[in-house]
Amino acid sequence: MKRKVRIFAINHYLCRKYCLMQNLIIKSITIEHLNQYGAIYAAAFSGEPWNDNWSVEDATIHVRELLESQQHYGLECIIDGEVAGFILGTSMLFHYGRTFEINDLAVAPQYQRKGIASRLLEQCLADLKAQGIVGFHLITVRKGVLPAFYERFGFKKEKRVMLMGKE
Repeated sequence: MKRKVRIFAINHYLCRKYCLMQNLIIKSITIEHLNQYGAIYAAAFSGEPWNDNWSVEDATIHVRELLESQQHYGLECIIDGEVAGFILGTSMLFHYGRTFEINDLAVAPQYQRKGIASRLLEQCLADLKAQGIVGFHLITVRKGVLPAFYERFGFKKEKRVMLMGKE
């Protein structure tokens, strides 16, 4: 009996993940979903590992400011007609070519750990490489699961530069 329960649990997990991917659409980000992006951003970044105290209103303003940039690029993930997550950033020209900074990669808590962030990041990297982007940058927490997540996609800690801040 235990074996059947375990097999059912594994099959149920795989079916949930597989069925979720069957209903998943990744497409260009759109200003029409701004309020949904703000709500997702606030929920995602208010939790682990960031624990930032974002209000939905401030998160929506943050996303709007990025969307209003002439050099923005982003994708959204739609599952069963609902925005489940998004990736958004801006490009900038340097002497060695145009680079892209991933400003936000956020997935609604109920959809996290289901491969959505991976799919958004993979599609973003592929699209922008095809457009001639020569490098990608992002800021993430120093410890926890996120550095390893980004390393799986070829990101590494910069040796020549560091992030500095001032209050």
